[in-house]
Amino acid sequence: MAKSKIVKAAGAISLATTFSRILGYIKDMILAKYFGATGISDVFFVAFRIPNLLRELFAEGSMSSAVIPVLKESQIKNGQEETQKIVKSLFTFIMIVVGIITILGIIFSPLIVKLIAPGFVENPQKFDLTVLLTRIMFPFLLFISLAALTMGTLNTNNIFFIPALAPCFLNIAIIIFIVGFSSLFFNPIISVAVGVTVGGALQWLVQTPTFYKNGFKFGIAPFHSALKKIAILVIPTTIAMAVNQINIFVSTIIASFLPEGSVTYLYYSMRLIQLPIGIFGVAVGMAVLPTLSQHVAEGKKDIFTKDFTFSLKFLFFLTIPSTLGLMMLKEPIINTLFQRGVFDITATINTAQALLFYSIGIIGTVGSRTITATFYSIQDTKTPVICAATAMLTNVIVSIALMNSMQHKGLALAYSVAATVQFFMLGYFIKRKIPQISFNSIISSFLKSFVAAFISVSIAKLICEINPSLWLHSEKMFLKFIWLACAISVAAFFYLVLCYLLKHEELGYILKKIRRQG
Repeated sequence: MAKSKIVKAAGAISLATTFSRILGYIKDMILAKYFGATGISDVFFVAFRIPNLLRELFAEGSMSSAVIPVLKESQIKNGQEETQKIVKSLFTFIMIVVGIITILGIIFSPLIVKLIAPGFVENPQKFDLTVLLTRIMFPFLLFISLAALTMGTLNTNNIFFIPALAPCFLNIAIIIFIVGFSSLFFNPIISVAVGVTVGGALQWLVQTPTFYKNGFKFGIAPFHSALKKIAILVIPTTIAMAVNQINIFVSTIIASFLPEGSVTYLYYSMRLIQLPIGIFGVAVGMAVLPTLSQHVAEGKKDIFTKDFTFSLKFLFFLTIPSTLGLMMLKEPIINTLFQRGVFDITATINTAQALLFYSIGIIGTVGSRTITATFYSIQDTKTPVICAATAMLTNVIVSIALMNSMQHKGLALAYSVAATVQFFMLGYFIKRKIPQISFNSIISSFLKSFVAAFISVSIAKLICEINPSLWLHSEKMFLKFIWLACAISVAAFFYLVLCYLLKHEELGYILKKIRRQG
């Protein structure tokens, strides 16, 4: 029953996240067409790093992970009325604390930009524009924090689709402001920043009808004792859950000293690896946290162990083929999605190089999310902090070591090395914490997925290489979409067939569920 709940929740989140990613790539294609890989695009991506980092630190990452176990425990032990009091108290806290942080961020934006992009200081025009964009986007932090609270509350009630669909409205807002309003601003890039802030507000507001429908209300409430428990979880959770964004933050600082366009190459390649991370890694991590938290509250240790093992195997079954797909089909993918207008073949090649090295870290990143969620379900936030701190240190050291010899490629590789180190450390410590966990079955499942995916993606690569010149030019966009879609579809078909022949347990479980529903 619990496995079914995890799969169903992960499916709902993955479907909604897919819609959001599709809109995100449409947004990125429009950004690439309008602004290319130039100094002006670097300015926006650096400015957006700041509210995006704070979003991970104070909103989606830490808040959801700390709130869900506490709310689930309150529901089981104290009932819905007491849980409602906690939610109102959290709303009051966010409005006050995050509101103050937002105001301070707007005031001290020049100092923040100096810290995150010191290489921009020598160019006053570039620096001033980055400060302006940062100020416009800082309110995004408050809206996204309220959206995260709403999402965590709904997830606790096993409602996943609407919260996961909400980010679509961020992408929609940005697209509308670029296409419809960019000509109204003295610098067109300002329209993107305005779209980010408006989209953040929409991301919160679209969840509120479901929030109220399920018996919750926003309102001012006094300090609740559960807030202290959440705060104790949030502080270390903030560090651990935000490790990916902090690693990107470090990369941005170093990339500001590299040749123009480096920040943009890293941004677009990072956007691509966010596809499997978002659709599968985040989905499974979000789906498993309420279920494992419930097992802990009810004292069901055996079911807890089985569901953790299943979640990790299921995650790798989904993620490995997309990881190898990004690595082996990198040029056709980037050419199809981004190469048009100002984004030329040079930008495609440089972005593809970054994508290759970023992709190495996908497995570590998604695996870390699920294991980290497992630690949070047992309300252990110290161990993920140790692993995250080690990963961040690894990223800094490897980035500095490789920045001169490999430039932006070295920064992407450093991210992957750090993600892999974090994953293996988390795996080691969760095994020590819960000795009943067996990694033998996880490794066996991983190898089956890898073999099946490698053969399948190799076939897709051969299909793309039938017409190699197609991926060198900017035109024939529709033909390239069709060609690439066919290659990926063939790979997906062979992957499922090979997994079936290899008697893959996770595929067998999915087929069994389909037969029962049929």
